[in-house]
Amino acid sequence: MGPVKTAISPTRAEDYPEWYQQVIKGADLAENSAVRGCMVIKPWGYAIWENMQRVLDQMFKDTGHQNAYFPLFIPMSFLEKEAKHVEGFAKECAVVTHHRLEPDGKGGLRPAGLLEEPLIVRPTSETIIGATYAKWVQSYRDLPILINQWANVVRWEMRTRLFLRTTEFLWQEGHTVHATAEEAMEETSKMLEVYADFVENYMAVPVIKGEKTSGERFPGAVTTLSIEAMMQDRKALQAGTSHFLGQNFSKAQEIKFQDKNGEVAYAWTTSWGVSTRLVGALIMTHSDDDGLVLPPRLAPTQVVLIPIYRDETQKDEVIAYCKSLKKELASQLYSDQKIRVDIDDRDMRGGDKKWYHIKRGVPIRVDVGPKDIANGAAFVGRRDTNQSQSMPRAELVSGISTLLQEMQDNLFQRALAMQRANTVELKSEAEFRDFFQLDDEQGRSTGGGFAKCWFASEEAVKPLLDELKVTIRCIPLGLPPGDGNCFVTGQPTKTQAIFAKSY
Repeated sequence: MGPVKTAISPTRAEDYPEWYQQVIKGADLAENSAVRGCMVIKPWGYAIWENMQRVLDQMFKDTGHQNAYFPLFIPMSFLEKEAKHVEGFAKECAVVTHHRLEPDGKGGLRPAGLLEEPLIVRPTSETIIGATYAKWVQSYRDLPILINQWANVVRWEMRTRLFLRTTEFLWQEGHTVHATAEEAMEETSKMLEVYADFVENYMAVPVIKGEKTSGERFPGAVTTLSIEAMMQDRKALQAGTSHFLGQNFSKAQEIKFQDKNGEVAYAWTTSWGVSTRLVGALIMTHSDDDGLVLPPRLAPTQVVLIPIYRDETQKDEVIAYCKSLKKELASQLYSDQKIRVDIDDRDMRGGDKKWYHIKRGVPIRVDVGPKDIANGAAFVGRRDTNQSQSMPRAELVSGISTLLQEMQDNLFQRALAMQRANTVELKSEAEFRDFFQLDDEQGRSTGGGFAKCWFASEEAVKPLLDELKVTIRCIPLGLPPGDGNCFVTGQPTKTQAIFAKSY
């Protein structure tokens, strides 16, 4: 028996990074643009992002936030006011130094003149938003300010990969101002919970909630909380962050207010964000060697009907049946919304249509032919298990919502089982080396996962981590208090963290 043919080549086992690129190509999600490091997000990929945006936006509004929009350009002097912030982002900044274009006399164009002050294309907006908040905040009555913006940002990346790391990407960034440290920290924790809720219950991706160490913290933050997810190659991906900024940015941007006692105080601020990197997380968590697999809650099309016929007489009958079935299915509710149903009536072979929708990750395919009509049935294919069966029409319609939720749950449980199977507790440097440096002949990592280890300090473990290209992902929240010994130095410690190779 020969090798099993897959729609995506190479397979995950053969070359995971190239498999990832081919899944994106096969599902027609995005492509590289004429601008180095930037991507064109195509309609199917953008529809997934729009669904993410829609759900998250409602979650933000349900927790009291409003949307606004702030400038793309940030004066360089604004970044210079917060030393750690500018140091953290300096190498990634795109800088605008000239304005206007004029003919160069040789048939080309040249910049007309220098700007008085260089402008930074936003890598993140703490400084420009902080300068605005400084004007808005005068009294404790003006607080809290709870604002989010949907925007694009630019970070000058050397090595880019579609969705995971591009020079320009789309995201949301929340920026809030509070009268007390306690309120600001409560906001930071609340937004991390919102992200975890979304990623687990909509993306079907299990996460570990934790706090970043000082070396991994957002530049200028006092505390950074994150959610960490495990991809199928056992690498970690940071899926969202929420930052308690203390008074660092308030002092840099002069966000002051008169408190209830009439005294002037600096405000406490937070910021939090997720980006189109979540689409990459979705791809790498669920997809298989036949292409994209989408959780039903976020799939742009949840059910696709594929008419199958031989001639024009059959075509009219089958299309009519599909239209009435679509109407019935689309009237059903799943996750508080009408089910998203399409009919693929393009002039193509049935087999080509089937593989087209498999590669795009549509959760449920329904084949309808003359025999199905005669039997009052349809042939139903599940993308999560790749199983197909004939179902009576009435049963399909009445059970469609249950079936979609069963698939959503199955994807989450499958990813959770994978995460748990590849999370280990390691107690020595030898165990750690063995776990993380299993590379094949091509230099690809074939081992690893999440290592839970006690450690004394970042300084103590840094040389080993740099050597093995491993990072401290987070110190998990909610761990019971305990004691252990540092896996490198053997020193007693109360700190345990998740270590992993990462994107």
